[in-house]
Amino acid sequence: MIEIKAVFRPGRLPALRNALMDTPGFPGMTVTRVEGCSAPGSTGKSTIKEELTDYSAKVRIEIVCSDDVADRLMDRIVEVCQTGQIGDGVVWKTDVDKVFFIAKNYGTT
Repeated sequence: MIEIKAVFRPGRLPALRNALMDTPGFPGMTVTRVEGCSAPGSTGKSTIKEELTDYSAKVRIEIVCSDDVADRLMDRIVEVCQTGQIGDGVVWKTDVDKVFFIAKNYGTT
């Protein structure tokens, strides 16, 4: 199993949701509203105060999926969320050793 996390511009969420819903094997996702800032110097800010207080709204999604669909989902995330501007976001994946569904009699993966 793989966990995919992505942080991106909030305006991209509706299009991303639609794209992921149309992707075979998409298991669902968790959406969280977050704030973040770029690395110092990457946005052209002139003072450390500006760099540390320039938080922008973002959305973070989390998806736990099978290994065989992970790269396809990551590709869709990049395709939909990319605008070509600094601050588009980031997407990454990590291995998940074990997953249990909380619902009774739903099973495990």
